[in-house]
Amino acid sequence: MKQRLWSLPGCIHCIGVKQADFAACTYDIMNTINEAKTLELKIKETKMERMVGTVVRGLRAPIITKGDDIVKITVDSVLKASKNEGFSLRDKDIVGLTEAIVARAQGNFANIEQISKDVKQKFDSDTVGLIFPILSRNRFAICLKGIAKSFKKIYLMFSYPSDEVGNPLVDYDLLDEEGVNPWTDILTENEFRSHFKNTKHIFTGVDYIKYYSDIIRESGTEVEVIFANNPISILNYTKNVITCDIHTRKRSKRLLKSQGAETVYGLDEILNQSVEGSGFNEKYGLLGTNKATEDSVKLFPRDCQVVVERIQEKLFELTGKKIEVLIYGDGAFKDPVGKIWELADPVVSPGFTEGLIGTPNELKLKYLADNLFPHLKGEELEKAICDYIMNKDSDLKDSMESQGTTPRRLTDLIGSLCDLTSGSGDKGTPIVYIQGYFDNYSV
Repeated sequence: MKQRLWSLPGCIHCIGVKQADFAACTYDIMNTINEAKTLELKIKETKMERMVGTVVRGLRAPIITKGDDIVKITVDSVLKASKNEGFSLRDKDIVGLTEAIVARAQGNFANIEQISKDVKQKFDSDTVGLIFPILSRNRFAICLKGIAKSFKKIYLMFSYPSDEVGNPLVDYDLLDEEGVNPWTDILTENEFRSHFKNTKHIFTGVDYIKYYSDIIRESGTEVEVIFANNPISILNYTKNVITCDIHTRKRSKRLLKSQGAETVYGLDEILNQSVEGSGFNEKYGLLGTNKATEDSVKLFPRDCQVVVERIQEKLFELTGKKIEVLIYGDGAFKDPVGKIWELADPVVSPGFTEGLIGTPNELKLKYLADNLFPHLKGEELEKAICDYIMNKDSDLKDSMESQGTTPRRLTDLIGSLCDLTSGSGDKGTPIVYIQGYFDNYSV
């Protein structure tokens, strides 16, 4: 049986045939190559206009459970999507995968008993001040159950008029109407409620003051609620403190310790190592947790750098393309209606490949058009702008031409894009594939 040597159009010859036939085969191949080159030249001559820039795809994946190979699942999902949807993988593409599926694959979970045991190991006192919790059933309520089991009394200090990430207790305008200064006034619960009658969350309808107080009482622990925005205000009540803030935690701990607090821990220092076989995160502890069940949480994933590098290596091995990879959590953006700043995780991206380090280095196109080339139009304007982009400096930080571009880290921008794409509900797309993100108008 003859074995096919090529599958190029026009090649009908095979291994083991006569030399003359082989020469004919070679001719067919060269002819096909020449035809391809001619076609390529024709395409260039027609100057086909690129009409699509950045493309973002949410990729469906299996439901991830403990013990799954997250590297294999991610790579397989990307390759299958490429094949089924008919797009080619390219260098400098980006794969994002949500932190949740990484943590689930790792089995990074803990229950309230394990949380409680770790807290008890850190505090000798039966009284603690719990300051600046975010208002979230998903993010904090289960952690609070574990903490509450560790003490006889908790002084629960809320920031106001909103929590750290923007969840409102009351409206700013009401503070003005009531003559309350949130930067100086320390209020008891009775005083707070005498000023503000409706403290239910604008979206969830939950009264978090009552909700958190009930969780503490149901654990058999006494609770006293305070409202203040200076962390050292809690020292009027107790010298033992757990700081629950996320992005201001280092400052809070520093101020408390400098003003005489005896024992101070942040949520990032609770379950920063395994307790009785629990999950843990050595860097972030309980920060970045999500509710798993009524008595357990999923923690932020560990070893993220190893995961992204393995995915990149495997994709390169299978495709020959250097694709960037990041793990993302909450995006860093703010809801203009509810005033919620989305970032309840300690960082947007806990792990990313080296090609995602840095900030955008971009020019503002309308600035170029209005200020440098106002006398040009049409193709001349496009050519002038493209030429300017191709010759731009490698660092535009102090350049007027870059004003109005986004001065944020690439991982924060791309992680936010991924979070908005995958959503937090039932889309079933925990993997995001981005193409053309690093392309500019000249490409």
